[in-house]
Formats: sequence, structure tokens, C-alpha cells
Amino acid sequence: MNYYLFIDETGDHGLTTLNPDFPVFLLCGALIAENDYEQIKHSFNQIKTSLWRNKSVIFHSRDIRKCEKEFSVLFDIDKKKWFYEHLNAAIANHDYTIIASAIQKDNYIKKFGKLSNDVYELALSFIIERAIFYLDGVNDNTKKLFIVIEKRGKKEDKKLEEHFQRLLARGTSYVSADRLRSYGLSIHFKHKKENINGLQLADLIAYPIARNVIEPYRANPAFDIVQQKIYSKNGKRYGLKIYP
Repeated sequence: MNYYLFIDETGDHGLTTLNPDFPVFLLCGALIAENDYEQIKHSFNQIKTSLWRNKSVIFHSRDIRKCEKEFSVLFDIDKKKWFYEHLNAAIANHDYTIIASAIQKDNYIKKFGKLSNDVYELALSFIIERAIFYLDGVNDNTKKLFIVIEKRGKKEDKKLEEHFQRLLARGTSYVSADRLRSYGLSIHFKHKKENINGLQLADLIAYPIARNVIEPYRANPAFDIVQQKIYSKNGKRYGLKIYP
């Protein structure tokens, strides 16, 4: 069985500036078995064709929240109600597992300074570790893991590819290189225009998780929908790493 780990981000991963209203960088992974992913794609495409008459619309959390671009149709209250009912059902009812890593930038800067390691790379290492922990519990000796990340730019993608290769060569603090390689681990960079529904799922669930990290006691209906998908084992939540 093949597994996909679709990864998207919310917040600014840079450390030179700090937005007091959003002081978190969060990397969010949606870990999905291949056959389950086909069902998610079908549900997303059904929503797109029902409301826009084609599958080319790309779900983007910010545009949806602001009712911008294609999502200006959501100013129609009836269409907005229909859209959220069906989108929330698709997010809640399909099988996938969330593994996310949040870097609290203010605490990180206090502890390590502004010139420390790339927080994107750090967050990615956390997510890969926990994806391996999850897959270790899946009874299938032939499973492979494909990591799919949205392209950010040639320089950024090259830097991340180099970090990934270092992980394969050295392992992480908790997962050996041999253990990583045993899953046939590979990384793939995809452009937003390629309309990858798995990346759109990761984008949609990243923002409510980040908002929960920032304001855990504030009402957050979107987080209530996705929190049941966060990787947990023996009553302990492993799928949301908050650092430091």
C-alpha cells in the first residue's frame, strides 16, 4: 500500500519579523492511504463541479475565508451554506490522519535567536518522524511513503531537498536513517496550478489548527471538525507537535 503525506503551511516561517496576531508557523501534513485518497479526490471534485461546473477550482483557505477570486460566489448565502456543509462533510468523513508541527516563533526566538536553523526544515523533520511512528503501526510490510509539498521557489525547494537527503543519510533524533529508507521515502514538489486535492486538504486544515495553537480556548468550529483526525495513540496526541 502506498501512502501520501501532503504538506502545506500557514504563517510566515521567517524569524526576522513577528506578527503579534499570528506568531506561529505551522506545517501541516495529511497522511492518506492511496485508496482513501481516491475517495477524497472524488468528494472534492464533486463539490467543485456542482458549484463551479468544473474541477479546475483550487481550494485555498484564505480565498475561501475572504470570499475572494472564485469564492466570491460565497457572498450568496445559500451557496455559502451548501458549500460549507459539503466541504465540512468531506473533511470530517474521509479517512486520513493529521500530523502537524507548530513553531511558536516568539518562544523560539527567545530560546535560539533569529539566526538559528530553518524552522520549516525543523517542522518537516518533526512531521516525518511522526509519520513513521504512525506507519510502524500499520500491518503492511510493503508500504511506501510519498511526501508531496507545494513548490515555494527554486532556491527554497533546493534547500528543502538537500535537508531531506540529509535526513535519509543521517536519520532524525528518534528515527534512524535505515528506518526512514525502509519506507522507500521520497519527496515531490508540486505547483499549486497542478490542482492537487491532497495539498488543498492540507491547506484547509492547517489554518484552524494554527488558530487553536494561538488561542486554544477560543471557539473554533473548524478545529472541532479536524481535531478527531489528529494522530493519537493510547490516549496521547502525537500528531500536533508544538515547539518549543
